[in-house]
Amino acid sequence: MLSITTANLNGIRSAARKGFLDWITGPSNSDLVCVQELKAQSGDMSPALSGPDGFHGYFDHAVQKGYSGTGIYSRIEPLHVVHGFGSEEFDAEGRYLQCDFRDFSLISLYAPSGSSSPERQEAKFRFMDRFFLHLEKLMASGREYVICGDWNIAHREIDLKNWRSNQKNSGFLPEERAWLSRVFDELGWVDVYRKLHPDTTGESYTWWSNRGQAWQNNTGWRIDYQIATPGMAGKAVSAEIYRETRFSDHAPLTIRYDLTV
Repeated sequence: MLSITTANLNGIRSAARKGFLDWITGPSNSDLVCVQELKAQSGDMSPALSGPDGFHGYFDHAVQKGYSGTGIYSRIEPLHVVHGFGSEEFDAEGRYLQCDFRDFSLISLYAPSGSSSPERQEAKFRFMDRFFLHLEKLMASGREYVICGDWNIAHREIDLKNWRSNQKNSGFLPEERAWLSRVFDELGWVDVYRKLHPDTTGESYTWWSNRGQAWQNNTGWRIDYQIATPGMAGKAVSAEIYRETRFSDHAPLTIRYDLTV
């Protein structure tokens, strides 16, 4: 079995202090770990952060300090590493890192959030337009892919607790949800968690606001996904969202695939 984990860390140094690296090198039994929102530059990365015990580490840092960034920890050395997806605007924000292995490619993705301002929502829409074309290209290549990360969109009403009051908020806008439906229905990508668990609600959440009592009341959103080509999705056998330790405002999502690398 191949175990793949994705986790938005909301600061890799903060998550490490809370035990994230100990978890991935021990109890998680992960082979590949995609991380997002590093909030760190290359000079901030200690040897332990750069390559925890048993892992190779690869990172795409944002130009802006303390912002964004993606990474992949791998027990298997990849054949090739790709930084960015060909967008000058969003590649500067460190939102895409790809590792190519023999039988498939793994991508760590951090899609923009539009919640902070109308300008950032417009940037999110630009990202969606540009990334849709990239997803179309990847699917047409015939290669198998798993895209792990924080997509910053809850797709369906069952993917967040307070869906009625969030219909005009970034992350659950009709345009965002329709775009994700096109990714699945038009391009053929598969929401792997939903393939395994089509009807779960509260147990599917991966993000809780730090405001109020969201964590305690499980007022969450499912915005962290593993989205795969049909061949890879067909190999998925189990999924788990880890909540025992809170490393950040997101919970790690681990999916196991019937595959060896």
